[in-house]
Amino acid sequence: MVTIRPGPVNVGGVALQNHLLLAAGVLGTTGASLVRMLQLGAGGVVTKSIGPHPKEGHNGPCLVALEDGLLNAMGLPNPSKEFVDELSPLAKKPVVASIFGGNPEEFAEVAGWFAGKVAAVELNLSCPHAEGYGAAIGSDPALVEACTRAVVTTGLPAWVKLTPNVTDITAIGKAAEKGGASAIVAINTVKAMRISTGLRRPVLGNRYGGLSGTAVFPIAVRCVYELYEAVTIPIIGCGGVSTADNVVELMMAGASAVEIGSAVHGDVQVFDKIRAALYAKDGVPAAELVGCAHG
Repeated sequence: MVTIRPGPVNVGGVALQNHLLLAAGVLGTTGASLVRMLQLGAGGVVTKSIGPHPKEGHNGPCLVALEDGLLNAMGLPNPSKEFVDELSPLAKKPVVASIFGGNPEEFAEVAGWFAGKVAAVELNLSCPHAEGYGAAIGSDPALVEACTRAVVTTGLPAWVKLTPNVTDITAIGKAAEKGGASAIVAINTVKAMRISTGLRRPVLGNRYGGLSGTAVFPIAVRCVYELYEAVTIPIIGCGGVSTADNVVELMMAGASAVEIGSAVHGDVQVFDKIRAALYAKDGVPAAELVGCAHG
């Protein structure tokens, strides 16, 4: 397997401890859990998505484990502005706050709460199961550009997390770049559902949800590959990463770093394990790998 030479990692205006970040929505609900993930080898962490108003989320079941991934419909539960206090133990750490809103003004408001407290914000324009938020906005290039531009006015680096549930993800990526994004995160979950044949009803309380895990990794690879040829800002790959070789593959497609979510559900030590296999003193420079699969 290809290995990477250790060295400084700076992506989208954020200095990371390595190329591996905790994805939003996984063990990112408290300051203590975020600290723990950094201690367990994550090079950076992304918080749970925080919005302009407290939300309880959807009725359960909200998370169902499948043979090749996870199906979830959380509904963006969050305590809103109260969450900011959770970040006090993480001063000067590589923390990215995931935020959402229903319009550019709400995005800017929530981003403002985190100014001076995090390294960057990640705009959740991609959640497929929260009515009025996420992908409902992130499928419209004009809205993506406007929301990104509004957040950039706060002075924080803006990472924009894209949905794969669109006809042309490059159009959305270009809109984010035009709005001033510092980086693009690709991808969020894929629209999906399962039905219990025993109960004769959907397995999720919300009926519809999003699929993550190893099943979506090839989709992430393609999206990153396409975006790399369409934009000039860095791309953070996300979706089904569970091994060091997955990290290398996404970097070859065009990712400068990766986020890991569902794999943490199966093994909380996954960052340390991937890091041990990924880095070697005689490895190749990371910059040499990024986008090398493009002819």
